[in-house]
Amino acid sequence: MPRAWVIEDNDLNFELVDFLLVDAGWEVARARDGAELDALFGTATPDAVLLDMNLPDVSGLELATRLRTRREFDLAPIVAVTAHAMQGDRERFLAGGCDAYVSKPIDARTLFGEIESARNRRRG
Repeated sequence: MPRAWVIEDNDLNFELVDFLLVDAGWEVARARDGAELDALFGTATPDAVLLDMNLPDVSGLELATRLRTRREFDLAPIVAVTAHAMQGDRERFLAGGCDAYVSKPIDARTLFGEIESARNRRRG
């Protein structure tokens, strides 16, 4: 069973993503902010990280950088999940360490397509 970490502070957004992932057979662990993300380290490494870019205590880009410095995340794609949908946002998040980008409101086909494409690229 694939495992995802979802870093999302908004309960409704988390519930949607959680529903979609669990329905597709994923195991989900949640963090609401950077401190809760730190608590996930040491647990089973995820197969994908879905990362909100607007968190209360830290930017999503800072967390993407933190994840990328850890060797156990070499194969785990980081998917930026964000309401930022202005021109250049996608490129900024991809340049900042994310492997994929999904804008809110979330479309299930887009979400799973981005996760799978990013997982394939990471595996090489």
